[in-house]
Amino acid sequence: MKFGVALGRLNPAFFVEITEEAERLGFESIWLPEHLVLPVQMSRSPFPGEEHPPVPPSTPVFDAFAYLSFLAGRTSTIRLATHVYNLGLRHPFVAARAVQTLDLVSGGRAICGIGAGWLESEWVAAGLDFESRGRRLDEALEVCKLLWTEERADFEGRYFHLREAIHEPKPVQKPHPPIWIGGSGEQLTLRVVAKHADAWNPSGGGGDPEEASRLSGVLDERCQEVGRNAAEIRRTTQLRWDGEDAPALLDLCQRFLEKGFSDIVIYLTGPAAPRHAELAAEQVLPGLRKS
Repeated sequence: MKFGVALGRLNPAFFVEITEEAERLGFESIWLPEHLVLPVQMSRSPFPGEEHPPVPPSTPVFDAFAYLSFLAGRTSTIRLATHVYNLGLRHPFVAARAVQTLDLVSGGRAICGIGAGWLESEWVAAGLDFESRGRRLDEALEVCKLLWTEERADFEGRYFHLREAIHEPKPVQKPHPPIWIGGSGEQLTLRVVAKHADAWNPSGGGGDPEEASRLSGVLDERCQEVGRNAAEIRRTTQLRWDGEDAPALLDLCQRFLEKGFSDIVIYLTGPAAPRHAELAAEQVLPGLRKS
């Protein structure tokens, strides 16, 4: 099992310190969230059963790939990931260039974590149809993969069109940086995951191994529908931890491991987050490595 640290619930003042500490302690990755815009009027939530957005519109937001490129210069081994990047809101030319740049400046440490999007008002503010997000994401991913791998890329879709597009230099990782897709929408998101993802990181079922396992079974069905080998997709999850009861966290991680989940992304909170990361490295990671 591999262990990552999510920066999304931390004050940005701690981003550099946590990233450097996570690398020193042996964590595999760090994860930075992003939004294009947070309108004052927001509704919905990425978490099933919750009605209100998990963040206020005044939340500090950064250009994720620019910030991760900065963190790449402060580190040497830890992987750098978006959690998640709203790819459907961007033209794939912009997104493919951003991912390619991070992968190059980091020496091949980029993870392209993306999602279909949950904040409808963000799509409205961008002048895009929220109901089209699944189809846009599908097309944008196809275009990005072509740009990352083909000498000259051609694509004719509903939303994006290109003819003999040249996109150089190519990313360090071949055929391209791994694509992690977040979300748990059984009809929309999991179909995109089945077609494109190297790894799946659901929002629904986070913290509940049984629900995560159920959703994993739905993903297997979606893979069968599109002719994809479900075993090719790594199953991951995200957990929130306040630094208390490390044995309970270890037990929960082991339960996910038993359900076929190979990666845990942990959300740390508050000024004590560096100490919490140290506790996880001392009391949780060794137990997982023995599992």
